[in-house]
Amino acid sequence: MYPVFFEMPDWVPFLGGQPITSFGVFMLLAFLTAGYVLRAELRRIGEDPDKAWDFVFMAVIGGILGAKGYYMLLNFPRLVQDPMGMILSRGGLVWYGGFLLATALVIWEIRRQKLSVPTMADLMAPALALAYAVGRIGCFMVGDDWGRPTDSFLGMRFPQGTPATTVQNIEQMFGITVDPALIEEYGQVVPVHPTQLYEVGISTLIFFALWRIRDHGHQKGWLFMVWLICAGFERFLVEFLRAKDDRFFGILTVAQVISLGIVAFGFWGAMKTRAAAEPA
Repeated sequence: MYPVFFEMPDWVPFLGGQPITSFGVFMLLAFLTAGYVLRAELRRIGEDPDKAWDFVFMAVIGGILGAKGYYMLLNFPRLVQDPMGMILSRGGLVWYGGFLLATALVIWEIRRQKLSVPTMADLMAPALALAYAVGRIGCFMVGDDWGRPTDSFLGMRFPQGTPATTVQNIEQMFGITVDPALIEEYGQVVPVHPTQLYEVGISTLIFFALWRIRDHGHQKGWLFMVWLICAGFERFLVEFLRAKDDRFFGILTVAQVISLGIVAFGFWGAMKTRAAAEPA
């Protein structure tokens, strides 16, 4: 686990002494991954491949602002207590918030360039799946978004995580009672499910599946709907293993409720577009 790769030299203007975090590096790599995959798809259909970076730029703006805004809404009491601290903090990004605002800005850019939204959505589906996998590696590197305590062979400890997987953090922050047997065996830093890696693996498999069927015979937009189903279902399942404090819907987290909505919308869209494409 490497939360900080290195610090910028003091002589560098504006950034001198600032840490270069693994999360930031992999967030950048996630957007670059999406851009290069989308470039390949645009070239395949005869469009200018460099248009991919216009969409990536909009995704960056919407992704960061949306993710930060959603995080602040989820932590509104802390926002009221220290608004500037939360706004300017380096952490605090929520995927679904970023996805929603990024989607709105990317659709606006597609229409501005007078391209087909369903066609572009299909081209972007594999890129989104792989970019999500890359981004979750960053979460793993900083020890964020880990899961519930476990004695499974897959369990990992994050002593320098954000937060660390200590018994105190798990019980006080997430309201999860840690098994005394785990404490006896591992001490105050216990192993948890590495849910970040679960998502990396599953989303990578989703990418390969979408890439294999991207020349589908359905109407435009069908592949994107399939990605919505897969991504929503993946997040819904993994959330059961996540250490979370937002289970406002019984055993379900806010993310799981949103996931169910996305899966439902994906099924509806896939049914609407599953008919054979009209001949050109």
